[in-house]
Amino acid sequence: MIPRRVLVVDDEENFRHILSVILKKERYEVETASNGEEALKKVLNVTFDQVLCDIRMPGMDGLDFLKEVKKMEMDTNVIMMSAYGTLDTAVEAMKLGAYDYVSKPFKPDEIILTLKKAEERERLRKENELLRKEVKKEYSFDNIVSKNEKMQGIFEVIQKVAQYKSTILITGESGTGKELVARALHYHSDRSQSPFMPVNCGAIPENLLESELFGHAKGAFTDAIRTKKGLFEEADGGTLFLDEIGELPPQLQVKLLRVLQDGEIRRVGESKAIQIDIRIVAATVKDLLKEVNEGRFRDDLFYRLNVLLIHIPPLRERKEDIPLLVTHFMKKHSQSLGKTVVGIEPKALEVLINYKWHGNVRELENTIERAIVLADAENIELQNLPHDIQNFEERVEATPLGEEEYSIKRGSKVLETILIKRALKKTRGNHTHAARLLEISHRALLYKIKDYGIVESEL
Repeated sequence: MIPRRVLVVDDEENFRHILSVILKKERYEVETASNGEEALKKVLNVTFDQVLCDIRMPGMDGLDFLKEVKKMEMDTNVIMMSAYGTLDTAVEAMKLGAYDYVSKPFKPDEIILTLKKAEERERLRKENELLRKEVKKEYSFDNIVSKNEKMQGIFEVIQKVAQYKSTILITGESGTGKELVARALHYHSDRSQSPFMPVNCGAIPENLLESELFGHAKGAFTDAIRTKKGLFEEADGGTLFLDEIGELPPQLQVKLLRVLQDGEIRRVGESKAIQIDIRIVAATVKDLLKEVNEGRFRDDLFYRLNVLLIHIPPLRERKEDIPLLVTHFMKKHSQSLGKTVVGIEPKALEVLINYKWHGNVRELENTIERAIVLADAENIELQNLPHDIQNFEERVEATPLGEEEYSIKRGSKVLETILIKRALKKTRGNHTHAARLLEISHRALLYKIKDYGIVESEL
């Protein structure tokens, strides 16, 4: 353990000696100074965890020393001491940035306790700073893994709009990472030090949702035994993420519209308006324009929400991201599960790339976590994947046509497409060998690849 270093600043030699003895017994590394000038030279050359400084000293006194330390933005706690202290002196010292103030004479236990409290506060401050950095890292673009052109465009949009208060609507299928994009917007904005409050509008019962969002006054309804802040108030200064906004009941759509228009809310059971400063990011899997046309969603609210639209493409439209995501999730879950799974066999990766991923990135992550748990070696093998994913390709080939399909022409095209893809995979894209397997000419194969829209890079 690195010894904690303390500087004792006092013009009385006897007091410096006594305090040094007390601190050394507690395993502190102690240095002393007889006045502010001497102390300032020492803190410029040596890093101290704590400084115990008397207020009344000849030359530069304690308060002037404190001002200089704070001016230089040193990462050191300064605790002021005085035998002539008054409440006004203590208040002035705290205003200037002192961590604490103790009156002389004091017992050894009192000064040790003050130092321990300062150390604990500093530990919590550093821990909080580290957590903030980790959170920002977790929701940075590095963590939204993609080399897809559309996703790169989304990253550019996030960088451009993060600092503005404009409402943003995020659309995309379930599991595409809408909340991750919302958090990236928040943590790349100047609101990042304030709360990010997510709420799923479809997961909270309708009769509780209004109170959850807007809060309520004491006695507003039977179970309202106290006044309660809603999520709008809790998110003040930050971002409120309204997931599944398409599930918002009609009467709450009206209240949300008022928030967007006026920037104020009213708790349930209160008539007084409360001014709030929040950014609203909404998300939905639904086609909100269709919901508007069918009368289930207010058109005025839709246009208020749809100031900036971010659409996240499904995973099946960005297959080039699957190997990247597999590597990312292997690293993430191998660490959390305490396993050393570092690779994936080619056949297993090929199956993952060809799978349709209706649950998108979330389904892929769950699949990789499961595979790591089941893996016996350092690589994920085909047998570690769920049976429906292993057998997906075979199942598609076994039933290429719908039950109501009767056209021989369309049926032939479907069957030829499957056989061509199979031959190209078998020959690893060698057209000459594939044409020989298919028993057609090389020119006919090239024509059919183009005519049927077969993308060889996706095979």
